[in-house]
Amino acid sequence: MPERYFITGTDTGIGKTTVAALLCAALNGMYWKPIQTGVRGREDAASDRRTVMRLAGIPASRTIPETFIFKPPVSPHLAAQRAGVRIDLGAVKLPRIAPNENLIVEGAGGVLVPINKRETMADLMRRLKLPVLLVARTALGTINHTLLSVAALRAARLKVHGVIMVGPRDRLENREAIERYGDVRVLGYLPWMKKLDRGSLLSAFRKHFDRSAFGARA
Repeated sequence: MPERYFITGTDTGIGKTTVAALLCAALNGMYWKPIQTGVRGREDAASDRRTVMRLAGIPASRTIPETFIFKPPVSPHLAAQRAGVRIDLGAVKLPRIAPNENLIVEGAGGVLVPINKRETMADLMRRLKLPVLLVARTALGTINHTLLSVAALRAARLKVHGVIMVGPRDRLENREAIERYGDVRVLGYLPWMKKLDRGSLLSAFRKHFDRSAFGARA
């Protein structure tokens, strides 16, 4: 079975894109971000798709273009509203790729970020029916933020595959509390790194991730 996941976070700017790049590199996965805000267009170097291509060292052919893309750097519902568009989740469908291809899908913002007047990012996750990886900070406050996000995912009847923590190593004592009170596994940890590229991300995966949780043996 292919490894396919939806990556969300406890907040915006949490490190979802870097984690997505790491998994694309480690699993030879394809990348897709259905909804992107804050960029001028699909060729904008600042887009998360372009960032993943650069960090993971993968070509454009290993990525799927965004379904919706907006210039304002705000939540999807506001960005669409300013563009005079309504984001219709009916237009967001899993890409047709080879059955054995691994796929990493990245959300916009956190679990309950609004997409339109009625739906949130959790509704998109339900539509795509992929196991969810929750990216969380190691910093102070992460226990509350992570447990709330896990609770929201479960309330939406979504499968939480696990948590990935990003940040300084000296805050990893929060990991035990998240696992205990959230009844969820922390599957990996991504430390701050001075150099971010395919090599450093693969090294972090080998050192700090439970590779068996992602079907990886190397």
